[in-house]
Amino acid sequence: MKNKILIIFFLFICLPNLLFANTKYFLEGLNLYKDKKFDKAKFKFEQDIVFNPKSEMSYLYLSKIFQNLDKKDLEEQNLNTVILLNPKNEEAIYSLAKLKLKNSDFQKSRELNKRLGDLCIKFCEKSSKLKKEIENLSKK
Repeated sequence: MKNKILIIFFLFICLPNLLFANTKYFLEGLNLYKDKKFDKAKFKFEQDIVFNPKSEMSYLYLSKIFQNLDKKDLEEQNLNTVILLNPKNEEAIYSLAKLKLKNSDFQKSRELNKRLGDLCIKFCEKSSKLKKEIENLSKK
């Protein structure tokens, strides 16, 4: 009985602090990203991932940072992680399709765009434009 009380006490005291810490790192990273302080933002998103390895949004913002830093391999790696964590993340699918198109991987870009079209809610218009872009570039 005494152990149960200690566990409950621990959860009520420590759990909110841990949850706040996780959110805090992401929010700090987001603010730094908006201020274009990419190195500091990257560190905060990485801290968030340490406490929450399934932080889909931290991986997404890391991919955006790597896009700004022109580090395509790391951008792709983080986009793939987002899609692994949430296969329906439209922004990640769209960004990866655009990245594949830039790398002249028309087939993979088409596949990703088709997948995006099948589940699109927010990115339907972008998906249609991307489809035209893929077709125009693949003809050249």
